[in-house]
Amino acid sequence: MKQIIMVYALLALLALLALLLFALMSVLSYGVGGGYVYVLWHGVQLQTNLWVIVFAGLLLSFLIKMSSIVLKRYLKREKRKIQHVTHFKDLHSYEQLGVLWLLGAEAQEERYIQPTFGNSGLLNQTIQANLLIKKNQPIDALKTLEASPADAFELAELQRIKAYLTQKDGEQALTHLEFLNGHQLSPWLIDLKHSYEQKLIQLWGVFAVQFPWIYLKSTQHGHLEAVAKYEWLSQLLKDVEQASESDLDLLKKRYLEQQDYIQSLNFETKILWLKLLSRFPDMAEQHGDLAIKLLDERFDQEVFYLWFQQQLLKQNPDFSLVEKQINDLDVKYPSMPILSFALWHVYIATEREQEASHLLELYPDNIMMNYLRIKSTLNGDELLIQQLNSVFEKDSNFIQVKI
Repeated sequence: MKQIIMVYALLALLALLALLLFALMSVLSYGVGGGYVYVLWHGVQLQTNLWVIVFAGLLLSFLIKMSSIVLKRYLKREKRKIQHVTHFKDLHSYEQLGVLWLLGAEAQEERYIQPTFGNSGLLNQTIQANLLIKKNQPIDALKTLEASPADAFELAELQRIKAYLTQKDGEQALTHLEFLNGHQLSPWLIDLKHSYEQKLIQLWGVFAVQFPWIYLKSTQHGHLEAVAKYEWLSQLLKDVEQASESDLDLLKKRYLEQQDYIQSLNFETKILWLKLLSRFPDMAEQHGDLAIKLLDERFDQEVFYLWFQQQLLKQNPDFSLVEKQINDLDVKYPSMPILSFALWHVYIATEREQEASHLLELYPDNIMMNYLRIKSTLNGDELLIQQLNSVFEKDSNFIQVKI
């Protein structure tokens, strides 16, 4: 930086000297011409006027000075390649930034970064705001960003979003995120478009996890990475019991709008949607469709249990349809004890004790079937069944189905 300033200062000085010399020579040459210069050296003759000699001298001195600066920089750079570094402060500013970036040394950033960008008309306020946010001073960061130049608009907006997230102002964060989502990128940032978009996606993820219910108000969807989407749905599931009716309506609306897209998500994320849908009796049809599609994709005991439990919770369960679905799954996924476990409950509910009794002969070492074998001997004694449940529920492989 110092060398660049020196070059500009030298250019300014030479320009000033040239102007003064031009003015002086113009005065002295008035009425008598530009003079005459004759040079003879080793048989070489040169004839010209004083103006050419003076300006040739100035140009030559400038070229010599510039060559000297370039040569010094080259020699210094070559010297740095072979010398041992003894002090961090001796490093070039860009090398200091590189070391801080590699180490993630945030505690040292302000000390070294701010002086580096202090003279930057483009980045000074944005860098200062970033450092203030890391020190948990979002209000000061927002004030600093008010003076940021228009050319740094996108970078300043990203910092504003981070400040609002730190401030826990979800509504403002959403407003700025949605604005940037539809904003045309400045031409000078086009080469960094991918990095810019990745940063924006990352901020969407932080926002969605921090404000899961406010995220449902966003008008633009599909900008969460897989990990962030999973964390967002997990947070919704965790807080669903405390959610307001309007928030729950937004959640159901989001699912209905994105049913086709949700089918393309990974298996684990779709299970979270299934668990959320199980909380809404009026979404039983969508819950059943999603569960069947998941089970068609691959058998998962938890998914099957959620589907089976939902079928039994209906006011008038369609046991014939449930039985058909279980039998279809048994053909596709043979030797699954949980299917026999569920089918036993269907037989009991439809008063087909003999068929239910035949099922008890299957899977002698399975805990769920052992439970049924003991339960079938209790003749419907609720107290004994509760005591039986308390014993078996201690085993992680046991599930309880209530009809």
